[in-house]
Parts: sequence; C-alpha cells; structure tokens
Amino acid sequence: MEIRIGIANTGRELSFETNEPAADVKKSITTALDAGATHVTFSDVKGNNYIVPAAGLAYIELGTEESRRVGFVA
Repeated sequence: MEIRIGIANTGRELSFETNEPAADVKKSITTALDAGATHVTFSDVKGNNYIVPAAGLAYIELGTEESRRVGFVA
C-alpha cells in the first residue's frame, strides 16, 4: 500500500510503500493524534523508518492495497 504524507510548510510530500494493512496504519495514526503524541512513526517495505512530527501533518493519503495490473486487459 502506498502512503503519501503532506507536511506543513514543506514543498514536497513524503511518499513510500508499506506492507502494513490500511486499517492498522489508520489506527496507529488516529491513536497517536488522539493521545497528543509528538510524532508518528511509519516503516516502509525496504525497512526504512520515518518519524513525522504530529503537529506538522497537513494530510495523510492511504492508497489501495490492490496490486497493479500488468499487461493488456481484453
């Protein structure tokens, strides 16, 4: 699943792929924001970790978990 994160006062967005289900990612984000956490942590398919300040979150876009089709569709 692809995750795109917009950070306030930054011209670029953070975009990466993760193996975690969308429901788990959504739950971790909402619990961090509801608890007043200072940051939210994400990990991608390559093992990289991202720590994003919760106060700077502009938006979070969760992509679909559907795999992309390859080839021609008849």
